[in-house]
Amino acid sequence: MKTVLVTGGAGYVGSILIRRLLQRGDRVVCLDNLNFGGESLLDVWEHSHFHFHRCDITDTTDVDVILNQYQRIDAVVHLAAIVGDPACKRQPDLAYRTNWEASLYLLNQSVRLGISRFIFASTCSNYGKMADPGGFVDEGSPLSPVSLYAELKVRFEQYMLHEMERPSGFCPTALRFATVYGLSPRMRFDLTVNEFTKELALGRELVVFGEQFWRPYCHVADFSNAMLKVLDAAPESVAGEVFNVGDNDENYTKGMLLDQLLRRFPEARIRRMEMKDDPRDYRVRFDKIQQRLGFAISRTVADGIGEMQRVLELGILSEPDHPHYYNIPHGAP
Repeated sequence: MKTVLVTGGAGYVGSILIRRLLQRGDRVVCLDNLNFGGESLLDVWEHSHFHFHRCDITDTTDVDVILNQYQRIDAVVHLAAIVGDPACKRQPDLAYRTNWEASLYLLNQSVRLGISRFIFASTCSNYGKMADPGGFVDEGSPLSPVSLYAELKVRFEQYMLHEMERPSGFCPTALRFATVYGLSPRMRFDLTVNEFTKELALGRELVVFGEQFWRPYCHVADFSNAMLKVLDAAPESVAGEVFNVGDNDENYTKGMLLDQLLRRFPEARIRRMEMKDDPRDYRVRFDKIQQRLGFAISRTVADGIGEMQRVLELGILSEPDHPHYYNIPHGAP
């Protein structure tokens, strides 16, 4: 049995990952400060291989106590962060302490304790704006972060993959995730596909700015699929490597997303607002993770829209506008 420590395990991405790890027989040590509640953990709470610690990763004393509590930890999956451009812009000091200082401490302590695997959740936002508007970017393309969120991700990637002294047997991997969407035990509606679907499913007018700019998209469940692929891969295939996570066919402009939505909501009221420039505009290739690790997505944007439409129209989520579903106060700048 492997022991996997997951930071941010109660979150949008982590709450799916911990279930997948438990389902396949791993022991899961979950660290989360529960800033967005812990309801996502209720159905695994009594699982004999699930261990929860309420801990903010900026509290290095608590982190040390937890790390030293377990005789052996085989892997760390580091998801905990101040997530997204708006949240980091709103709390830049906390973002720096969490996304850089605390992450660096966790990485160095993992090395000290002989933990062999370390997966870092990074982002395709690192690419910023494509130099060639008609082209694609891949793992070898220049990085051009345009927000504090992406700057800190790039800085940590650089240290972990290129600057730190990596001991023999230590296997760090960075995953640059596409823009996420889809259903999760800790649901979010401050994500483009989720937000657009929610507004139309509730019969509201949808206002869209800058429909010509590109982003790649990936279902939140497939984030876990990618992380499991890395955990199971031969060390020589993933040590010191970075992988984009997504699918070549899942690059969309907002206008293309609207086309998908209109197939589900033909009577939708959509107001398209012009925006001449966006500092982030990138189409991404995902050949590396597909060819090297055999990763393939299990769901498309169209699938994600359909599953969210059904959940919202059936009233499964009774208050989809509740602040609980947003990483910053709903409507805040």
